[in-house]
Amino acid sequence: MSDTYKTITSPAEAVFTEKRSKFLAFAYPVETVDEVKAKVAELSKKYFDARHVCWAYMLGADRTDFRANDNGEPSGTAGKPILGQINSLELTNVLVAVVRYFGGIKLGTSGLIVAYRQAARDALDSATIVELHETELITFSYPYMAMNEVMKLTRGEGVEMVSSIFDNTCTMTLRVERDRADSYRRRLADIDGVTLKQDQTD
Repeated sequence: MSDTYKTITSPAEAVFTEKRSKFLAFAYPVETVDEVKAKVAELSKKYFDARHVCWAYMLGADRTDFRANDNGEPSGTAGKPILGQINSLELTNVLVAVVRYFGGIKLGTSGLIVAYRQAARDALDSATIVELHETELITFSYPYMAMNEVMKLTRGEGVEMVSSIFDNTCTMTLRVERDRADSYRRRLADIDGVTLKQDQTD
């Protein structure tokens, strides 16, 4: 499994027109199926008068959680070409939805595939694509006396403080890039009084 993945930073959209049919394409960064469902429901409500709201998503750094939906279009003519564009850019944690307003002229199977593919690509081309690291959460407790040593570690590369509780016994959670996580655990374990808690995957 790769420790990095590519996704988009913020929503993007595009409009594609073919034989008077209008295709409104939307790309969203998402992390869960629930987010996907919410976005699709939001679009379906907003564009309630549209003929179809077709979509596809890819989730997870290993890119194994995905789905495509034709929403009434002939099988394989909408969701699959949308998913194909997500795949061609090797993206994940992304939802692309295309809203179609029928223009009165049938496009045929091949025409629909081309139109949905192009609409999806236009939306993704207008998005900002970034490469991110997979991360892990490391939670640990430590005595107040070890504060200075612990704080030095939080300023290292590839680490972000998620939460901290300062008391006689302090608790902290760090988000660490996966390929650096073992090194951080070893360095924390070397500090007197540090107790690592059960690991979490971010």
